[in-house]
Amino acid sequence: MAGMPSADPSAETPRTSAYEPVSPQEPEPVRPTQEDEVARAGSELIGGPIGRRVMFAATWWTPVRVIALVALGMFALGMIQKMPCYNGAWFFGASSQYTHACYSDIPHLYQGRGFADGLVPYFDKLPGDMEYLEYPVLTGMFMEVASWVTPGSGSIQHQEKIYWMVNAGILMACTAVIAVCVTRTHRRRPWDALLVALAPAFALTATINWDLLAVALTAAAMLMWARARALAFGVLLGLATAAKLYPVLLLGPLLILCWRAGRWRELGTALLGTAGAWLLVNLPVMLLASDGWSKFYTFSQERGVDFGSFWLILSQRMDSPLTTDTVNTLAMVMMLLACLGIGALGLVAPRRPRFAQLAFLVVAAFVLTNKVYSPQYVLWLIPLAALARPRWRDFLVWQACEVAYFLGIWAYLAYTTSGDAHKGLPTEGYQLAITVHLLGTLYLCAVVVRDILMPERDVVRRAGDDDPSGGVLDGARDVFVLGHASRATRAAMRSAEAPAVRWGSATDLSR
Repeated sequence: MAGMPSADPSAETPRTSAYEPVSPQEPEPVRPTQEDEVARAGSELIGGPIGRRVMFAATWWTPVRVIALVALGMFALGMIQKMPCYNGAWFFGASSQYTHACYSDIPHLYQGRGFADGLVPYFDKLPGDMEYLEYPVLTGMFMEVASWVTPGSGSIQHQEKIYWMVNAGILMACTAVIAVCVTRTHRRRPWDALLVALAPAFALTATINWDLLAVALTAAAMLMWARARALAFGVLLGLATAAKLYPVLLLGPLLILCWRAGRWRELGTALLGTAGAWLLVNLPVMLLASDGWSKFYTFSQERGVDFGSFWLILSQRMDSPLTTDTVNTLAMVMMLLACLGIGALGLVAPRRPRFAQLAFLVVAAFVLTNKVYSPQYVLWLIPLAALARPRWRDFLVWQACEVAYFLGIWAYLAYTTSGDAHKGLPTEGYQLAITVHLLGTLYLCAVVVRDILMPERDVVRRAGDDDPSGGVLDGARDVFVLGHASRATRAAMRSAEAPAVRWGSATDLSR
């Protein structure tokens, strides 16, 4: 739906001053078609930019419903993209599922991890090299529940197809949760969630594995923090960490931001909620089946250099590749240094960074330094990227790099599994695909860092907000700052009339 552009220049032009105070009751939502050149050009396909008289709230077609439906539609297109594998490529011919770029772990692990035989994850040993399920407990529960719904009759191929379909249905529900949560996290910027809904890499990778469960829980946790509900945030983040390890990384940025704002009580509440929820899920399995429970952690430690990482490029180009222990140590050191850098950035920036910005950077650092990058890992970053840098040009540049990597890994596997025919992408081509992925992620990190160091370039703050995903941090006064910004902070604290922020939506001195 689109309307005529407003004649009021103030409604059409976003604020460009980083120091213009804005009323905390600002009712106008930000319209990307009026502040983003790519969004404006793309809107011509549906009638042009949205005008100020369009009243979504007065119709059924509210932003959250539109975005959720778009996300579900893209998810369905992703399922259609997997149809060549559903119709046989998963089961007949090793390279066919790669040449069609429709591979998924889900059907293969139905039998490979004992679900077809009724084995209980973590408690029953598996035949073969993998003694126990190598996934975190909440993801294992997800897989087990899906197997209960899968009928045990018919051929094993038929059961695996139904198992994939059942999982896809639950993952589609996770997609709806992600769309709704991202839409509502930034109150005045609901349309930024279209970046998530229309992300091509999201649709292509959504049903490769079970990552969307952790992504949905993390998105819900981000929404709770934006609503200043620290305990609910902690509980949801703890559950997300029980499904996948990466969500726990968000506690690092939260520590830095709460330290800078002096919000220790809210940080403590979040930490307690996270630890409690994680223990609630993990402790029973940890006590009753310790060997099975620890498999995820030991497997992650013992796993060698694998697809998608710059470590693989080094390994393939070195005469004497690094040992797994050496790579583990170097990757840990690099991640630690990256986290220290992000922490320092959060404390010296001229204005306290937004939570979504630091959250994106720390997860991206993990992706860049890890010894493996499976194509579905992009799902971890997409919602965070939409909140951290809601600019279509930069987002699409990054997505193009991720789609190139998605195609590259399957073409490479087709090459390595096609025997003497060598149909697909040779090693040098795959290394180029990895490099494209790394450069695309680094590019998005670079523009986020620039926004932090130059807050007037941040499209969220330029439109009149401070930290809409920050909850109690939104508009809060700084109490601990390093570097040049500390002088301005001390001067503001000496003045009883100094505003808490010089731009953004909050000016309440009590915060």
